[in-house]
Amino acid sequence: MTDVQGYARDCFRGATSSRLGVELEFLVFDAMDRARPVPVARIEDALPPLPGGSKVTFEPGGQLELSAPPDVLPAAITQLTADVEAVRLALARAGLRLGNRGLDVLRPPVRQLTEPRYEAMAAFLGRPHGPAMMCSTASIQVNLDFGDDPRARWERAHVLGPVLVAAFANSPAGGWASGRQAVWSRLDPTRTAPVAQRLDGGGDPADDWARYLLDARLMMVREGDACRPVLDGSPFRDFARVAGRPAGEADIAYHATTLFPPVRPRGWLEVRYLDAQGPAGWPVCAAIVHALVTDDQAAATALEAARPLAGRWTDAARLGLTDSALRRCASVCFRAAAEALPRLGAGPRLVARVRAFASRHIESGRPPAADRMEEMFA
Repeated sequence: MTDVQGYARDCFRGATSSRLGVELEFLVFDAMDRARPVPVARIEDALPPLPGGSKVTFEPGGQLELSAPPDVLPAAITQLTADVEAVRLALARAGLRLGNRGLDVLRPPVRQLTEPRYEAMAAFLGRPHGPAMMCSTASIQVNLDFGDDPRARWERAHVLGPVLVAAFANSPAGGWASGRQAVWSRLDPTRTAPVAQRLDGGGDPADDWARYLLDARLMMVREGDACRPVLDGSPFRDFARVAGRPAGEADIAYHATTLFPPVRPRGWLEVRYLDAQGPAGWPVCAAIVHALVTDDQAAATALEAARPLAGRWTDAARLGLTDSALRRCASVCFRAAAEALPRLGAGPRLVARVRAFASRHIESGRPPAADRMEEMFA
């Protein structure tokens, strides 16, 4: 097998700057009938040119994804804000509406994309949670450079995960503040569990990632233009037996794209555990994560509060900010981030939005999910 350890180490080699890249997923609804399915073609026909240069793609259920080019904090937020607003207005003219939550509880999951990758993924994941994950969930992915100390930023993203999941829980369903996380937690744990298990500064992140790659179940084997699902539970370390040939570097890289841990290294840091927010709410989410992971002073304050809660992923997703310890920690983290943002180039308007979000949701213990619950019963 090609050197998995070498591949894993390369995943932690990247830019030493502190750029921000954001990928926004949106559920898209018919403005007159939210329970009505919306074909991808209808969305595509309505999309305008995007002034900020975001890339447009679709998830299997028709979720719209906007991926912004990485840039320094203020520019990244400004450019993606312009693109989201252009999309929002264009879709509104077409009778469509961008969703403001991380889980579709109004429509059954229906897969619209039928590429071989998605066919194999659907077969591997199975029902009912596979279709729900592929077609009914939406998230924010925050991408960060590793900076001068990849190990530190890797650790911060993991330790802060539970409190950030709780703070931005925005998909109430089945008694969970983050129903999206509930769906993901019921999938194959060899590809959804956190990579980092030691959060005390020990261990080697590249070693952890290499072990994760080898132990995760092999989802599919590419055979020409086709993808054959692997349904016998074989881990990737058994690739040669399953595929009938040794794994090459391209096989390792492709396997990595089928793994969905809360934080994933790709030459940059992917923070993947955040529920989608509405068109007006995502900048706060992106700014908070960026500040707490990249600003050393903010990170030190946040980590001191968050370490006792590290690993409480399920509690955070289920309870959100109704858990008093998570709420107190979130309050500390938001204050630290708000103080850090001007150091990172953020203007007064973004800082004010962060403070307003903290006042409405964090200090009151009322995460965005509470607003979603009210909307459901309004």
